[in-house]
Amino acid sequence: MKVIKYLLFLMLISTISGIAQTVDTLEKNTILAKLESIKSKGILFGHQDDLAYGVGWEYVQGESDVKRVTGDYPALFGWELGGIEREDEVNLDKVPFVKMRELAAMGHKMGGINTFSWHPYAATNGESSWDKKAIVVKHIIPGGSHHESFKKQLDKVASFFKQLKDDKGHKIPFIFRPWHEMDGSWFWWGDASCTKEEFRILFQFTIEYLKVEKGLDQMLVAYSPDRNFESENDYLQWYPGDKYVDILGVDNYWDLKQEGGVEQAIKKLHIVIELANKKGKISAFTETGIENVTDDKWYTQKLGKVLADPIIAKEISYVMVWRNDGKVHYFFPYPGQKGEADAKELLSDKNILLLADFKSLK
Repeated sequence: MKVIKYLLFLMLISTISGIAQTVDTLEKNTILAKLESIKSKGILFGHQDDLAYGVGWEYVQGESDVKRVTGDYPALFGWELGGIEREDEVNLDKVPFVKMRELAAMGHKMGGINTFSWHPYAATNGESSWDKKAIVVKHIIPGGSHHESFKKQLDKVASFFKQLKDDKGHKIPFIFRPWHEMDGSWFWWGDASCTKEEFRILFQFTIEYLKVEKGLDQMLVAYSPDRNFESENDYLQWYPGDKYVDILGVDNYWDLKQEGGVEQAIKKLHIVIELANKKGKISAFTETGIENVTDDKWYTQKLGKVLADPIIAKEISYVMVWRNDGKVHYFFPYPGQKGEADAKELLSDKNILLLADFKSLK
């Protein structure tokens, strides 16, 4: 009888676990559906570290540089996990991970979407992500000398995400954008430091391990090269495969600093959009900005012209600009900065969606 009761108990736990997993998977599918459904309705605007700090402030409840300028929050909140793999208390940009989880949960509760990047210290000798001379990837993929060490790093990432829950204890869905800008030469996973095949294996293992081994079924995955491509074949050189990716993106700062760069940025987003549509994926402008907003018309005359392109306006789901740290650099104007009015003008466009706009969509 005790054995039967124990087996019934295990069946009950399994059923409850299955229901919880189904809820979490549905949540993931819900944000995927939201990103799909906003096509032709508008483009979500995102900002890195928006709720954590800005120019002249940090960790003020409810504060946001985007809100200070526009009156509303961004619809997408970006975060960085670099340092979590070393069990650091703060990330690369000095944001405490405990606070990050709190703010990401707040952003989710407000109705926004969270996206996470990761610039880890290498599992080999602790090299910075920007140490392009370091040969790391071949040592951390399966069969490599430091593969087990790399798995331990992924365990730390998984632990962070598993603790990211809402008020009801459900896992919060999110976008994970690892190993970005691989077509550049500035990261140890970039084109100058590993082969394309090694990179693909790294990406595949990362996602497989987090989703299958660690059960992160609430995770969407973004693939985002930099702007160093001119064709679909170029874009796909590092591509890990459709089963590992939900969102096709591009990071592009460079073109929007150059004469004639708007046309180049549009051309590259068209390539991303066409591929995404063929593959049944979401398309996005995953990272951009102008450091210290030195061009006070950049938002309307550069970014705005890209986003106003008829194909881009209809097809991409979001755009995100980088962070505002007044001690280092900033990519969105703050009150009184010379680009404030210009940014406000762009974000008042009916096609650019801030948080309230996003929540009001049917």
